[in-house]
Amino acid sequence: MTIISWIILGLLAGAIAKFLLSGRDPGGLIGTTLIGITGAFIGGWISARWLDHPVTKDFYDGTTWIAAIGGSLVLLIAYRLLFGHSRD
Repeated sequence: MTIISWIILGLLAGAIAKFLLSGRDPGGLIGTTLIGITGAFIGGWISARWLDHPVTKDFYDGTTWIAAIGGSLVLLIAYRLLFGHSRD
């Protein structure tokens, strides 16, 4: 996949992660979008590096999507833990 594909996948994975983990985010839409893109890259890297599932060239590979959404969820949870109370 190209870098543009990973960015699109990250945008969609961030939206799915936000839907699964609803609530108020300290970063708003832009922060959640950046977390989704970064989570897709990190999820793909972890999948290829430690889970022995190399990233395929296919945009519609289910494991790649799960890795991207999982990475986005982990980053979104970490972001909320670190900066979640800044708006109170």
